[in-house]
Amino acid sequence: MTKLNILYEDKHLISVVKPYGVLSQGNKNTKSLCDDISAYLKDKGENAECYVIHRLDKTTGGVMFFAKTKAMASKMSTLIQNGGFHKVYYAVVSGKLEHNTGALADLLYHDKAKNKTYVVKKERKGVKIAKLCYVSHGSAEFENKDVTKVEVLLLTGRTHQIRVQFASRKHPLVGDRKYGCDIPYSQIALWSREINFLHPFTGEMVKVTADPELPIFNLDYRLF
Repeated sequence: MTKLNILYEDKHLISVVKPYGVLSQGNKNTKSLCDDISAYLKDKGENAECYVIHRLDKTTGGVMFFAKTKAMASKMSTLIQNGGFHKVYYAVVSGKLEHNTGALADLLYHDKAKNKTYVVKKERKGVKIAKLCYVSHGSAEFENKDVTKVEVLLLTGRTHQIRVQFASRKHPLVGDRKYGCDIPYSQIALWSREINFLHPFTGEMVKVTADPELPIFNLDYRLF
């Protein structure tokens, strides 16, 4: 069992840091972070389960939340559908951005067979709108190339959304060969930095953050 980095816990929810390379949810043959949480709850003697309410790609690390009961999982699902579950990411993209702040909107189609998402021009079956806002934290030099650190607020949650929306504008994430980055790195430079929402049962604001684990996020980024 992977040692859990627990950020928040009550009788309804638990939040942990998902390491890079670990599945959010597995199957009978593949262990996952959800399995580790289930084992942790069992060891505590707590009468609870682990219910996945949102996911991070295997290649992404950072803050995640899981529900402990079916009732809470249902409440959180409704909260997410209504836009009340706010996710902030850090990413390092190739090149320098033209604008230090911006909003991106695209029509995306995810090809499950290829596990790849594409920006398309027309709505059709399987195409979904994707929206995000970003703020630049500045640029730095890495491997003799310019890179930019961005803070991203997701307004929708589409598969590979951040990766493909920046890549389609010729700013693929560092280390993301699938979407055309030619800057090698050990991982894709994407991190779930913060999640915040109003607790469905208590009404209190829940805000959980975790700093990125990859050294590339700690370069001397400067706004010019």
